[in-house]
Amino acid sequence: MKHRTRIYFSAEQRADIWDRWQRGESMSSIGRLFERESSSIYPILQLSGGIRPPKRTRSRLALSLLEREEISRGVASQQSMRCMARRLKRSPSTISREIHRNGGYDGYRAAPSDQAAWDRAHRPKRCKLARHRSLANVVAAKLRQQWSPQQIAGWLKRTYPDREPKRVSHETIYRSLYIQARGVLKKELQDCLRTKRAIRRSKHASLKRQGLGKITNAVSIKDRPASVEDRTVPGHWEGDLIGGTHNSYIATLVERQSRYVMLAKIKNKNAETVAAALMKHAQRLPAELYKSLTWDRGTEMANHRHFTLATDIAVYFCDPKSPWQRGSNENTNRLLRQYFPKGIDLSRYTQAQLNKVARQLNERPRKTLDYETPAEKFHACVAATS
Repeated sequence: MKHRTRIYFSAEQRADIWDRWQRGESMSSIGRLFERESSSIYPILQLSGGIRPPKRTRSRLALSLLEREEISRGVASQQSMRCMARRLKRSPSTISREIHRNGGYDGYRAAPSDQAAWDRAHRPKRCKLARHRSLANVVAAKLRQQWSPQQIAGWLKRTYPDREPKRVSHETIYRSLYIQARGVLKKELQDCLRTKRAIRRSKHASLKRQGLGKITNAVSIKDRPASVEDRTVPGHWEGDLIGGTHNSYIATLVERQSRYVMLAKIKNKNAETVAAALMKHAQRLPAELYKSLTWDRGTEMANHRHFTLATDIAVYFCDPKSPWQRGSNENTNRLLRQYFPKGIDLSRYTQAQLNKVARQLNERPRKTLDYETPAEKFHACVAATS
């Protein structure tokens, strides 16, 4: 039986792998560069959860190799520890510990002592969540409620503005989840994140999406009023469908100013069905809070003119292959995949269940709202119109 040859990467190659991963290259692309499979790249990244380990540096307070060589010469010439300490401008106790840790007067050597000190110093510093277990418990509880690390960090900052031990950055939360050697947050809490990745992905990595179908008589997003674009007034919505198996779909609607979410159960992607579902939801809101709807170029909105005549709501369409023009809705659809993963039948969910999911999203603090919730923001608009 032929055994696979173990693959070794030099320090320079490992640094190059991390550089490329941080730039957003895929493991397959990196592997091809080294004439290896992606499976040989994964273990390097997985060891620290896809987060590049920080470069080790010596403490400015530690003895240097040059100082240790001075100590070695002092030991060889049988100088006293106080004499060596005065010459190096160090404490005599520092010289004493150094010599007795590394073989004493008879066996002290500079180079082996320096390497031994470097090896002993290879101890990870305990992170904030490890030092404050009550804070770690709060973070774990919020993760179980489907809050993102950034939402948790923002909420803590807003709740405890003057109590630094009660706050933690979102980056520390991510690192505690993905670097299990820290032993702070349990690995199963990764399943509470929006994405279920085994390792952290570079923020520069991009997702490509195929363009949607064509639609006629569409009013371009370029003709949308400036007040809609800059989110200065409420009542302008973005919409789309998320799909499941067996031709099942959910209509998603997001109000641009408050990021308030509504979900609509629809039987299929038929244009008449979608228009009827959207009209039904439009009747639930005051006219002042539903003035326009921005959609992509999917044919499910082919009846947009009928929808506008029935509701007096203007419909604008994004440019082809430009999902970022409905950024709030795209982001919301990504959040919804945490509740409705790809590959499941969406028709099994009732409207009451969809309302429950929407309510949970609307009660989460948002960074873009200065950590207010969409519900707080939207209800203030409702109160202002009543």
